[in-house]
Amino acid sequence: MRKELVENNPILKQTVLFSLMAIEYCEILNADRKFIISNQLLRAATSIGANSMEAQNAESKADFIHKIKIAAKEADETQYWLTLCDYANGYPDCDHLNLKLQEVQRILNAILGTAKKK
Repeated sequence: MRKELVENNPILKQTVLFSLMAIEYCEILNADRKFIISNQLLRAATSIGANSMEAQNAESKADFIHKIKIAAKEADETQYWLTLCDYANGYPDCDHLNLKLQEVQRILNAILGTAKKK
């Protein structure tokens, strides 16, 4: 049932894929002993999907919008940590994460735009 829910829901599908990519990247950071950024990035990146999943069982339209807004804020925080990785010396390339994050952010913004119109 959970796999069907994820596969049939674009935001859940993309946030799960993004979370898995972030986990792999953070494992590389951990191997390089870059624990502080790794921990912050992992929390923010996986929180996008967790909040999107939680929105699927919202109690009202307002609750749904609130949860999606939280997911969008977590995406912004994730973008900050990835920016630090881009600028810091000795950090592995994270362009693939930035591209996937942009895709997730576009979906979240589209969901918010549609939800607010209805």
